[in-house]
Amino acid sequence: MARPRGGHARTRPDHVSGDKAYSSRHNRSHLRRRQIKHTIPEPKDQRANRKRRGSKGGRPAGFDSELYKRRNEVERTINRLKHHRAVATRYDKRAYVFHGTITTAAIRLWLRP
Repeated sequence: MARPRGGHARTRPDHVSGDKAYSSRHNRSHLRRRQIKHTIPEPKDQRANRKRRGSKGGRPAGFDSELYKRRNEVERTINRLKHHRAVATRYDKRAYVFHGTITTAAIRLWLRP
């Protein structure tokens, strides 16, 4: 659906995966308010503080280790793409040229033995 004042259509992701740095109560509550499922591991110190508070600490955060493994695969692939200088520095002025650069780098990664 086109927006009256232009711009991108507002979309909501089906699922968000993040590392331990994004595990704050504020981030989790924001995702819950927007009805976005998330996989974010809980750091040891937050887990210990929650347990120390007892029943007032709340329930443990849900965590799916299989989805978190997929996040790691994506992150490693992006890092491998950044080994190509043109992708890492992004000197391309136009988006379609940068898209071609990423596509070329991905093909080279795919064809590498």
